[in-house]
Amino acid sequence: MGCFSGRCMLIFVCILQLITALERQVFDFLGYQWAPILVNFLHIIVVILGLFGTIQYRPRYVVLYLTWAILWVGWNIFVCCLYLDLGSLSKDSNYLSLGVSSHSSWWKENAPGCGDAEDLFATRWQSVESPALVSSMGCLLEYQYIEVLHSALQLFISLLGFVFACYVISVFNEEDTFDFVGGFDQFPVLHGNEKASHLFL
Repeated sequence: MGCFSGRCMLIFVCILQLITALERQVFDFLGYQWAPILVNFLHIIVVILGLFGTIQYRPRYVVLYLTWAILWVGWNIFVCCLYLDLGSLSKDSNYLSLGVSSHSSWWKENAPGCGDAEDLFATRWQSVESPALVSSMGCLLEYQYIEVLHSALQLFISLLGFVFACYVISVFNEEDTFDFVGGFDQFPVLHGNEKASHLFL
């Protein structure tokens, strides 16, 4: 197995997916985003199975990973559309918290560079009409774009995983078409056992 073989690259992509999914899972737990927590958990399990299937030459697990990659791409497109307010979707809806709580993304209150907004909010409350305007003025990157970047990264990695998984499955199928040990003999083990059983009699 070469270092740049399709199998090696799929192992690398699976490990990268595990790292990024665990990071995303942590921030979804901090924001009480129950739908992403459940989907991320399922994603982590399927990626582990895909990694196991790739290492152990189990094409069924790789096919499961391949099928999940398509669903995972769809989920991440939905999350991108939700945070970008495309169509009838809105980032202020409670889809991701499953309607159980009113929590939103952890990044909404903890986005990078938003620490100065708290001080600005406290000192200039009376002079500004909208508190929402003050809370978003000091942020380097708004929370919805952080969530979209997370999903876009997952999309990119999943598409790479999809391509490498297709290649690995085709390699596994090519290796299974010819039996290198037994040749074209369909029952070599059966004939050997018959000879051994005659000796015992």
